[in-house]
Amino acid sequence: MFVVMDHLDKHGAPKIVPACTYPLTGRRVVNRIYTDLAVIDVADGTLTVRAMVPGLGFDELQSMTGAALTPGF
Repeated sequence: MFVVMDHLDKHGAPKIVPACTYPLTGRRVVNRIYTDLAVIDVADGTLTVRAMVPGLGFDELQSMTGAALTPGF
């Protein structure tokens, strides 16, 4: 299953975080996240960046993400 979402909320806070705070409809069902900044694979608790928008560096993307990322491009 994949998720399409903005990378940041309207206040500029990361939407990709280590643990969900909202009630879940399913656990560990997402295997890919598409945001306005990147494409990220989810597997075995690891978030692997597959693609980023042009001009965005990995360190900059990591600073805008609330969970640890692994480069995979």
